[in-house]
Amino acid sequence: MSASDSATQPDAIEVLTADHSEVEVMFGQLETLPEGTAKDEVVDGVVRELSVHAAIEEQILYPVMRKALPDGETLVQEAIDEHQEVKETLAAIEKAGSPAERAPLLQRLIADVRHHVDEEEVELFPKLAASIGKTELREMGGKLQSAKKAAPTHPHPHAPNTPPGNVVAGAAAAVIDKARDALKRD
Repeated sequence: MSASDSATQPDAIEVLTADHSEVEVMFGQLETLPEGTAKDEVVDGVVRELSVHAAIEEQILYPVMRKALPDGETLVQEAIDEHQEVKETLAAIEKAGSPAERAPLLQRLIADVRHHVDEEEVELFPKLAASIGKTELREMGGKLQSAKKAAPTHPHPHAPNTPPGNVVAGAAAAVIDKARDALKRD
């Protein structure tokens, strides 16, 4: 990658905050749409986006934060614990048998994710930006974007949350998820 390509590459924080914004738009739709096919499609989108987002953060962002931040181990463990709760809620949403069963799960998911996003954007990302250089943030941004292509698209709450286990399990889960998604579309 040339210096000019690197300068136009979004950095890790830009990639992740764009994901946060995209999911927040979907949350707004979930809060206003009536039950039906359109809402079901948004739910599927939220499950997909949050599953991918959690995987790439756990594979790429969190290992860097553990090393770069003085309190990285504690901060990352808290973030991983929050991801685990989100994955469990997403799995329950996918298994919900009715809109009435799904509604409180969606409310909990939205509240939990908004809390997590706030912590990342207000506390974690500024600490990371102050601890590593712009070049490393841009390189990490490229890695995050690449990882999205190979990330699982459904929650896997029983899979490992840290490298190397999450990388190996995530690759296998992604293959299965993409086949599952293709079958659902047909």
